[in-house]
Amino acid sequence: MTNKTHFPYLNKQMFAENVAISDIAKQVGTPFYCYSNTAIVQNFQQYQQAFSDQNTLICYAVKANGNQAVLSTLAKLGSGADVVSMGEIRRARCAGIPANKIVYSGVAKTEAEIEYALSEGIFQFNVESEPEIELISQVASRLNKIAAIAFRINPDVCANTHAKISTGKSENKFGVPISNARAAYKQAAALPNIKVQGVDVHIGSQLTELAPFEEAYKRIAQLVTDLKADGHEITVIDIGGGLGITYDDEVIPSKKDYANIAKTQLTHLGCKIVVEPGRSLLGNAGILVSSVVFVKTGEARQFLILDAGMNDLIRPSMYDAHHDILAVDITNNEQKTYDVVGPVCETGDTFSKNRQVNASKSGDLIAIMSCGAYGSAMSSTYNTRMLAPEIMVKGDNFAVVRARPTYEEVINADSVPDWV
Repeated sequence: MTNKTHFPYLNKQMFAENVAISDIAKQVGTPFYCYSNTAIVQNFQQYQQAFSDQNTLICYAVKANGNQAVLSTLAKLGSGADVVSMGEIRRARCAGIPANKIVYSGVAKTEAEIEYALSEGIFQFNVESEPEIELISQVASRLNKIAAIAFRINPDVCANTHAKISTGKSENKFGVPISNARAAYKQAAALPNIKVQGVDVHIGSQLTELAPFEEAYKRIAQLVTDLKADGHEITVIDIGGGLGITYDDEVIPSKKDYANIAKTQLTHLGCKIVVEPGRSLLGNAGILVSSVVFVKTGEARQFLILDAGMNDLIRPSMYDAHHDILAVDITNNEQKTYDVVGPVCETGDTFSKNRQVNASKSGDLIAIMSCGAYGSAMSSTYNTRMLAPEIMVKGDNFAVVRARPTYEEVINADSVPDWV
């Protein structure tokens, strides 16, 4: 079961820190996302402590959850940002994250995005291909800027995670094959306005074992040694992110053990270590709260039909992901087996099948756990359903940190040309 430290039951009612979930629901309606500020802070501080004896820059992976309240919380703790778009650079900068703590990843950086990143003065481009380094050089030369770069290296390591979030195998679209790395660095070093400073690796997400990290870092350490021998001044090793969280019954290595792998394999190289956690900072710090609309008895099973759908949380549909599904009020502890589904007109709009949940009726509140990462960030208005608002709680306080849009706002985002 997921860690419920920050979403405890008190008198059989679920709370977010010291605020009753039912009280939030009364004020903002359902569905809504709810984040524990304390959980986010503690998760980040665990990384700081784990890497405290290494020269480290912790860059939060903004794609996990880009809410300004989340980013501002992390900025105040000294976090940098791992970004994959111009929009994420803008989000990070607006939240107070310094440009010199931003690393820019992503396989399809456009000329406009590169220009913006250079104008901001980011710490490093994590370059994914040889054509990209040529474009960065062209833009940097035109702007008379120096672009600090690291190639993202694909080490061909199996991360033992879901195929759709594995990024370090030779068949994945990400990075430069390790077999081509020295040639890529030679090419980069010959280009104008390029400063070769680092090596980057990221092998996937939701990793629950340390062995894949260890194997990847061994290969990167050898590459750095070879690159230094080739005359490159490598001062940064970006080890990516990917440490998992507990969604169900996974046993996750500690952040300290993860840090020790990096220390053992890489410290002798004398480089700054960049770490890019995302899910492990936000995942268990957030939940999605929904109401039961109907309990429907089918021919072979019962359906618990919620007012949250796959447009709010797509992970179960997209990844067959497990999320614990809990009643907010557990006064009645009778368990029943349901298919838990949403209102979207897709068979795939299913959160779980044959799941034991407290016996429920229309109007009851249901919490879908471990939704702080890749929940709201991947949501949409499919079926013209309004985006779920986001709530942040700290102690006794809560605030709406992204409001639910109105139908007028969503519809008026469209425009009808005069010739229709």
